[in-house]
Order: sequence, then C-alpha cells, then structure tokens
Amino acid sequence: MIIRGRVWKFGDNIDTDVIIPARYLVTIDPKELAQHVMEDIDPEFAGKVQPGDIIVAGRNFGCGSSREHAPIAIKAAGVQAVVAQSFARIFFRNAINIGLPVVEAPEAVAETETGDVIEIDTDAGTVRNTRTGKTYQSTQYDEFIQQIIRAGGLMQAVAERVKARQQAG
Repeated sequence: MIIRGRVWKFGDNIDTDVIIPARYLVTIDPKELAQHVMEDIDPEFAGKVQPGDIIVAGRNFGCGSSREHAPIAIKAAGVQAVVAQSFARIFFRNAINIGLPVVEAPEAVAETETGDVIEIDTDAGTVRNTRTGKTYQSTQYDEFIQQIIRAGGLMQAVAERVKARQQAG
C-alpha cells in the first residue's frame, strides 16, 4: 500500500495526554476527539491538518496511558499515517487495531521537515521524501498486519475473514 501526504513533524516522547488531552476523554466520538488532537503541543493543529496528512515524530511516540482515544483522534483528524523513530508498544498496537498505519523509520525522521511530502510503501518497507529524493528503510509489516491495515482495522479484518469463510462453505 502506498501512502502519500504532507508532513507535520513533532519531537520525542509525544505521550497520549499530548495527543488527546485527558479533559476530552468524556467522549468516544471520533469527530469530537479529532477537534482536540495535539492541542496541548500545537493549539492550531486540528484546524490546520488536512485529510491525508502524515505525522512524523521522534522516539517513543504514543507513550503514557494505553487509551485507544489517541490513535482514534489522530485518524479521525484525517492523518493517514504516523512515521516515528520508535513507538510505545501499546500505542503501536492500538493504532494497528484501528487501521492507522504506524511506521518506524529513524533515518527518514531525521531528514524530514514539516511541510515535506513523503511516500510510505508499507509493502516494501520504505519511506521516500519527495523534497530530498531520498528513500529510507522502514519496518515492514507482516501479512497479518497488512491485512488489518488494508481492511481499515482489526474489526473490519475479522469481519472480512468471517464473510470469506461463510462464502467458502
């Protein structure tokens, strides 16, 4: 799968309280959560981010609590992927479960700036920066994770498997 979008760059240790502040956890409505995504680090982010944009960040993105609200808020804001040097493991899994591609590519992060356009190839495990023309290796998903991402999330992937089995017989 090829993902292409404009970059919003953030630093290290962006925790789930920065991604979606706890004061907004009174709702599970993705659209409402999206209005407050990254609010405590960039109060204007939710108003500036466009569908198809990509977040690029440093080490330990998504650290902190295990709330699913964080990747839900990011995805609902229109962000189509997150590239980071590394992810907190629970955030990584929560993102995959909702169908938000998260890719580790430390060298790409180091040489990418806000406003760049990057292309992520989840099949090949690469990230290409169109400004610099450089292509970087990234972690490559196994087939199981690819299926979840392509389906749009874990629940959708399970539903597709159940339907396929029912049709097969």
